[in-house]
Amino acid sequence: MDFKTEHKNYQGRDWLVVAVGGELDLSAAGPFKDKLKTALAKSRSRCLMLDFSRVSFIDSSGLGVLMGRYRELALNGGRIVIRHANDQVYRLLTASGLDRLIEVEPPVGGHFAKEERE
Repeated sequence: MDFKTEHKNYQGRDWLVVAVGGELDLSAAGPFKDKLKTALAKSRSRCLMLDFSRVSFIDSSGLGVLMGRYRELALNGGRIVIRHANDQVYRLLTASGLDRLIEVEPPVGGHFAKEERE
């Protein structure tokens, strides 16, 4: 699993942007959870943008990690946005109902699309 972080300021809020690559399955869920928790603690950001453009697969273990981070951030008024998921990953995220809690962008378009063009 690849994991790269950066910070962006968007609409006056500090976002931790995490680009993830590979499969988010049972074997990757533990390291993914640990890296996310560490990155969020270091950044002190309450907003998490997950770039899933290089995520090829996610299972219930990966969904569980996302739910855990959602619960932690939501308690402090934070939020999570998932963007650039491929069709298969997007369908799983929406079929699981995760999109009712976490903003999951459709495969085309992006939350920071206008900002990235400038």
